[in-house]
Amino acid sequence: MVAFLNLRSGAWSVVLAAAIVVLTAIAPRADTKPSIDNLKTGPVEITATPISSFLRFGSGDDVPLGKLKFRGGLVLTSEHKHFGGWSGLVLDDDARRFVAISDIGVWMTGEIDYDGDRPSRIKDARLGPLLGQDGSVLTRNIYRDAEAVTLEKGTLDKGTLLVSFERRPRIVRYGIGDDGVEPAEGAIELPKRIRAMRRNQGFEAITVMKSGDYKGRTIAFAERLYNKDRNHTGWIWTKKGVEPLYLKNIGDFDVTDVASGDDGSLYVLERRFRWTEGVKMRLRRITRDELKPGRTVTGDTLVEADMAHQIDNMEGLSVTRAKTGAVLVTMISDDNMNRNLQRTLLLQFTFNDTGEQRARLQD
Repeated sequence: MVAFLNLRSGAWSVVLAAAIVVLTAIAPRADTKPSIDNLKTGPVEITATPISSFLRFGSGDDVPLGKLKFRGGLVLTSEHKHFGGWSGLVLDDDARRFVAISDIGVWMTGEIDYDGDRPSRIKDARLGPLLGQDGSVLTRNIYRDAEAVTLEKGTLDKGTLLVSFERRPRIVRYGIGDDGVEPAEGAIELPKRIRAMRRNQGFEAITVMKSGDYKGRTIAFAERLYNKDRNHTGWIWTKKGVEPLYLKNIGDFDVTDVASGDDGSLYVLERRFRWTEGVKMRLRRITRDELKPGRTVTGDTLVEADMAHQIDNMEGLSVTRAKTGAVLVTMISDDNMNRNLQRTLLLQFTFNDTGEQRARLQD
């Protein structure tokens, strides 16, 4: 469901100007990723400016947002040279501790602090480079294009992560502990047909299912890899092997991330930009019963937003359960390291799923 807005003509002109700025920033351009050769792991200071309304202009959260309710957000800034480009996000069950992955080959850990139920600041943040199995920094751009992260097992205090890479398609396992993300432990096995994906058609989105028929199984999607019916291509790592999964292409949005719900559902974050309309963001939910290998799934659109809303290049997605029982959806944006033109946004929404889904949480 699209959230339609009634804006004054002056407001729309500013929206259009904002769209032009963002589109100029994310349009194809020379690769300007900063080098991480000499980056050392350490603390990073982050300034967080609260976002009180999801509307870019005006106030109030009573504007229709599909099936989501805006909980709050933050504009994140830092003087650190390597802050930005956040493409992947995972939160612990309490929705406080987090790991973010940047497409320049950098990880960030920290904790979200709250004022009531609204995010208010980031504390105890640390930043460092992703390292290979030999402990070396991923210096070449083709190898450090990390796009998504998920918790494979354990917790974000002590556990293992899976990080997906796009330009040289692979999924790599990393440990995580007190000092942050540890050197790579190796890549998971990929079928030949996946390894043959062309550059920039690799893994853009990844999650490990928390519940349901595929509990503990990995699901990954490419950003824009179409099948013969022009639907998006993904894969499920099942007991039988890696099987295809297709997502119905609605309006030529790109897949930017996926996240598992604790009821066996799958959430899909999508993005589209056009010079004539600016940037759009959409979130879909695939139910447990719809999720099957070989099937083309459509899901339910929970929200679709545009430049009239507080969005940017939304790329990272995490789904947890709030204390109220509602599903908590957290997103982060990739500013393409263009901090003067784009923003790093952390956005949170709630979704009240049905009692039928909550009854399945013990699966």
